[in-house]
Amino acid sequence: MAMCQIQVGDDPDENLRQVREALALAGDVDLAVFPEAVHLRFGNDLAKVAEPLDGAFVGELRRAAREHGTALVAGVFEPADGDRVYNTAVAIDAAGDLVASYRKMHLFDAFGDRESDRVAAGDWPVVVDLAGVRLGLITCYDVRFPELARALVERGADVLVVIAAWGQGVFKEEHWTTLVRARAIENTVWVVAVDKAPDRSRPLSGGPGGVGRSMLIDPMGTVLADLGPFPSVRVGEIDTRVTEHVRGILPALAHRRRDVL
Repeated sequence: MAMCQIQVGDDPDENLRQVREALALAGDVDLAVFPEAVHLRFGNDLAKVAEPLDGAFVGELRRAAREHGTALVAGVFEPADGDRVYNTAVAIDAAGDLVASYRKMHLFDAFGDRESDRVAAGDWPVVVDLAGVRLGLITCYDVRFPELARALVERGADVLVVIAAWGQGVFKEEHWTTLVRARAIENTVWVVAVDKAPDRSRPLSGGPGGVGRSMLIDPMGTVLADLGPFPSVRVGEIDTRVTEHVRGILPALAHRRRDVL
């Protein structure tokens, strides 16, 4: 598995070039995870570039996955009602087939931003079989809602994949690192959390996007990789036997009080 902490800019073609470069750097891996909104940086006219999932941008992601023989998860924009878009995570297998998509459910109307002005909310959790594991898909602000992560684990997710363009600001990096670890610990599950590399080129609505700090976290909450603040591609291993071991010594999921909660 590769975490691809790339920069995302104002040109979809340039963003695709960075996706291809990251896949080449990742080498022979089963799965590559990219940030939210790889399609186009927030602060642009998202509706102008949004495409159906059978459009050109996702088509190029599918081509890249097929050429490298690597499944991938990445964030794109689909048209929605009016001038809004769906903030969508796509899951593409190593043959280049689009096997699932997830529309972000929780919109970032916080810290002075209003994502709902330009983005329409999705309404259904998604778990997908990809690269030999079951992935539960989470996008950015979603990670603040533990009930979504728990619902994905209830649906059989072996790994929670969190893609983000996390807003910069006071204490925001602390929130990111704390929340992604918390989702691993409370669910005794693997978490692959991939944020975009920090954007320092110009201010955006709600603050510049990306804090970096993409992480691979095991079901005990151990941070096995932290990519820091710069563009990076890091390869790591997900071993679901660790999940079985941790749940054997920490059976918190089995201890839930379903009779009262």
